[in-house]
Amino acid sequence: MKLNPFVQAGIGLTFALLWSCPTLAAMTEAKNYGLEVKITGQSEDDADLGTAPGGDVNGIGLDLRPWVYGERGAWSAYAMGQAVTSTYIIETDTLQQADDVNQTTNSGDRTSKRNYLAMREFWVGYSGLTPYPGEMLKFGRQRLRNDDGQWRDTNIEALNWTFDTTLLRANAGVAERFSEYRTDLKELAPKDKDRLHTYADAAYQWTPGNWVGIRGHHTHDDGKLDYPEPGVAGDSLDKKQNGDLTWLGLTADSDAYNWRNTNTVNYWVSITGMSGDTDTVNALNADGTRPAEAKRGEDLNGWATDIGVRLRLDPQWQVGAAYARASADYEQNGLESNRSNYTGTRSRVHRFGEAFRGEMNNMQTATLFGSWMLNDEYDASLIYHKFWRVDGNKPVGSNGINAVQNNTDDATGAILSSTSLPLEDGNKDLGQEMDLVVTKYFKQGLLPAALSQSIDEPSALVRFRGGVFKPGDAYGKQVDSYMHRAFIDVIWRF
Repeated sequence: MKLNPFVQAGIGLTFALLWSCPTLAAMTEAKNYGLEVKITGQSEDDADLGTAPGGDVNGIGLDLRPWVYGERGAWSAYAMGQAVTSTYIIETDTLQQADDVNQTTNSGDRTSKRNYLAMREFWVGYSGLTPYPGEMLKFGRQRLRNDDGQWRDTNIEALNWTFDTTLLRANAGVAERFSEYRTDLKELAPKDKDRLHTYADAAYQWTPGNWVGIRGHHTHDDGKLDYPEPGVAGDSLDKKQNGDLTWLGLTADSDAYNWRNTNTVNYWVSITGMSGDTDTVNALNADGTRPAEAKRGEDLNGWATDIGVRLRLDPQWQVGAAYARASADYEQNGLESNRSNYTGTRSRVHRFGEAFRGEMNNMQTATLFGSWMLNDEYDASLIYHKFWRVDGNKPVGSNGINAVQNNTDDATGAILSSTSLPLEDGNKDLGQEMDLVVTKYFKQGLLPAALSQSIDEPSALVRFRGGVFKPGDAYGKQVDSYMHRAFIDVIWRF
């Protein structure tokens, strides 16, 4: 099996770090290597809303993640690998986006497999630019994440500077995805090809426990577009759009995403504007000939907001409500996971449904939730979502629903072809969902502070996370009534 140069470079750096473990151990008193073992069971039914045969997922997977870390003076280095084997193609990684890895292609260069090897992270850090302990410059493939997960929460090649003190937090950097660093995914998703991200944010604690901030993000996508050829079959990896987009947002919160805070009332609010331009490839004419114009340009302007409040009833119980809205032309920057601690527990939960997995594009969401924590041993969140389209005549962004519209033979009833199910014009109701996330923690894990973003959980645990989605009128009457997606994760670190 031939690996591309980026994968070879990542694996080479990992082995170099592993071979130097005795030296690294002498450089730092903190634990500097380990193994995260994750066992995931997944059950998924009717993600296609009953519009296609099969499509259910039931399987179990083993995900091994060895990691090594070392520091000397102001310098540090980190690498994490990954080996996955499973009985079915399932999601062992909460950063994995189903629509990004399950694409049918002519070449098979982006088809996820049951068994694969990967490099999750490999970076070098320097913390000597300022005298503050919360400052670091990192270079390499790393975890970028902000508190609400709506701007950044992914592993990507980046040069990232972080400044984190009592009164001021800031990040700035540039990032671009060059490879997935997986043995099964040899090609990038079209949206990631030649797409450069630049970003910066800053937040100030103006009064104890209350933060205000500003953040910006710009994507410059000058990737070569793939124009359709008459008589030549297209491929889902063909790049059909590029352009430049800019986001600018304001935020305020009460440290609401910090599950350790003991505020009686927590709140968060953000508002974001987006503008830019795109070039999109035009499809062939109905008769299979080339269109008069090979591509079309479009100016985009949109906005989005997310607000929420959470009330602590006693040391164990909290309740809250939230509302998010994104205009029809708004889209997220592509680095988001939309997972955060907004329910007030240690467990991160998808902001727009564990089953539906919506994104901020032509969608509004009303959310009610309750959460419970018992010391450091248990937590649970019960969440209700209601989803609508903002513009009832435009599509929504990607989500966890893969409903299709079948073209059948009138005589035999055989399925001739399938395309994505279009939403019904004028119907805004996307549906509703109930989520449940329950976790049992076993022991505290002692990890270097520099790894707080790379490794999500500080403890060994068993977690159930699942959602049941009921589609609304926008999907039409031919779909099933319910779909579900559920996971059981068992994580232990050595």
